[in-house]
Amino acid sequence: MHLIMVFVALSSAWYLRLKWSCPHGSWSERWQRALLLLLFPPLLLMMTVASVLCMGPKGHMVGFWDGWLSHSVALVFFGWAGVSYLKLAIQGYRSVQQVRTYPEINLGDKPARLLNTPGLFIAQVGFWQPELIVSQGLLQTLDRSHLEAVLVHEQGHYHYRDTFWFFWFGWLRAYTAWLPNTEALWEELLLLRELRADRWAATQVDSLLLAESLLLVVSEKPMVSEVVCAAFSCVVPRNRLLERIEALLAEPAEAHQLSLWFWMGLLLAILPLLTVPFHT
Repeated sequence: MHLIMVFVALSSAWYLRLKWSCPHGSWSERWQRALLLLLFPPLLLMMTVASVLCMGPKGHMVGFWDGWLSHSVALVFFGWAGVSYLKLAIQGYRSVQQVRTYPEINLGDKPARLLNTPGLFIAQVGFWQPELIVSQGLLQTLDRSHLEAVLVHEQGHYHYRDTFWFFWFGWLRAYTAWLPNTEALWEELLLLRELRADRWAATQVDSLLLAESLLLVVSEKPMVSEVVCAAFSCVVPRNRLLERIEALLAEPAEAHQLSLWFWMGLLLAILPLLTVPFHT
C-alpha cells in the first residue's frame, strides 16, 4: 500500500507538471496557476514520503502488508530534498556574507551596499531582511529620476519579501527539477515577480521612467547568486523584456489576492498525511 501511495503521488505530480502550457490570462490568473503548479507537486511528494516514513517499513494498513522498498524510496527522496536545501542555504549564506563585505552608502534615506563594478546592477540580496546592493556603474549612469525609479522597484521586492519566498520556492524547484516544465514554471514566476514589483513601483513613480530604466539596466548576467537575489534586471529570457515594457506602458492591472480555490488546491497536498492515523 505504501508503494502505491508513492506511485500515485509521483504520477499525479508528473501529470500536473505536464499540463503546464504557454502563459495566458491576466497577471493574477497566471501568477496563481504558475505558483500552484510549482508548489503542489513537490509538496504532495514531500507529504507522501513523510507519511510513509511515519508509518514505518513494517505494519498492517487496511489489510495490506508493506515492505522496505517504499520506505527506502521515501528515505532517498527525503535525503535528496535535505541535500538540496543545505546546498541552497549555504549558497544563500555565502552570498549574504559576500554582500556584507561591500562598503555601506546612503542613497537619500535608503542604506545600501556599493558594488565596485562599471556594470549596471541593483538588487535586494538576503532573506527576510534583504540588503540593497547597487553598482558604481549604475550610480554613474542613471540620472536622479531614473535612479529613483529603480530604487522604488527594488522597494517593491522588499515589500513582497521576494528574496525570502523565492528562496523556498527555489528549494522546491531544486529537488523536483526532474519533473517536466520545472524550469519553464520557474522562469514564468520570475517574470511575474518582476511584473508585480513593476506594478507596485508604478503607483509611486512614472511608469515611463521605469520602462526607460529597464532598457538601460537590463544585463546579460547576474552579478550575485540568484538564490537570495531579486534584481531589477531580471534573469528571465531576454525575449520577455518586451512583455515587461508593454505592461508598464499599459493601464495598471488591479491587484488581486490569492483566491480560495488556490488555497484549497494547495491543501490537497496534505491528504497523504490523513492516512497515518489509519495505519496499524
